[in-house]
Amino acid sequence: MQEVYDFLKICGTYYLATTEGEQPRVRPFGTIDLFEEKLYIQTGKSKEVSKQISKNPKVEICAFADGKWLRIACSLVRDDRVEAKEHMLDAYPNLKGMYSATDDNTEVLYMKDAVATFSSFTEPPKTVQF
Repeated sequence: MQEVYDFLKICGTYYLATTEGEQPRVRPFGTIDLFEEKLYIQTGKSKEVSKQISKNPKVEICAFADGKWLRIACSLVRDDRVEAKEHMLDAYPNLKGMYSATDDNTEVLYMKDAVATFSSFTEPPKTVQF
């Protein structure tokens, strides 16, 4: 899991795919946090992505850096604890202007049943499960 976290931090931006009915939806994300041995992302409950995850928590993440890419298939689980939100916001202080650990909008979600696959054109794929 640490290797997945480190890669996503290096990338800075990764792409999160959800579904809306039968239509896939993909958008850039930039938050990744390692808290209590789980990988977390952050969004706002008022956003469409949050509503899509609530209806279908199965998502995929894709990131690319230095000739390698990472795909993660997982389910996202909401963690409403203030401690989890604070940890994320401390890792990304620039978000504190828009979000608070105690507001009704901030949402942090951790990856569950994750299968992460590192790939490149020069090395065999490597899979990590957590």
